[in-house]
Amino acid sequence: MAQSLNSTVELTTTGVSYLGMGGKVGKFLLGNKGLEFYSDANVEDYIQIPWENIEKIGANVSRNKVSRHFEVFTDKGKFLFASKDSGKILKVARQHIGNDKVVRMLTLVQTLMAKLSRFVKKK
Repeated sequence: MAQSLNSTVELTTTGVSYLGMGGKVGKFLLGNKGLEFYSDANVEDYIQIPWENIEKIGANVSRNKVSRHFEVFTDKGKFLFASKDSGKILKVARQHIGNDKVVRMLTLVQTLMAKLSRFVKKK
């Protein structure tokens, strides 16, 4: 049986975890101790990330709309998630980890331009 990291839950919503092959549909629990994701197919297949281990959380923002996808960067690696309530998730995370750790990610065009400029500088 999976033991929850949080003693109080501030936000519960559905979403998808992109860890490994394919996406896993499940539920997000954000509480006083950290961010948790539990798969609907197998409750024992879960991800628990304490707030202390999160280095930053980022999402794409265009025209004041937050993308459904967001990334959580930790000291162990990065996790990609998607949720229709990604804006609410980022707001709760901001309360726990601080405003400076919730960042705006580069768009696809910005990423391609950065790689192209690095490639041109090498030559």
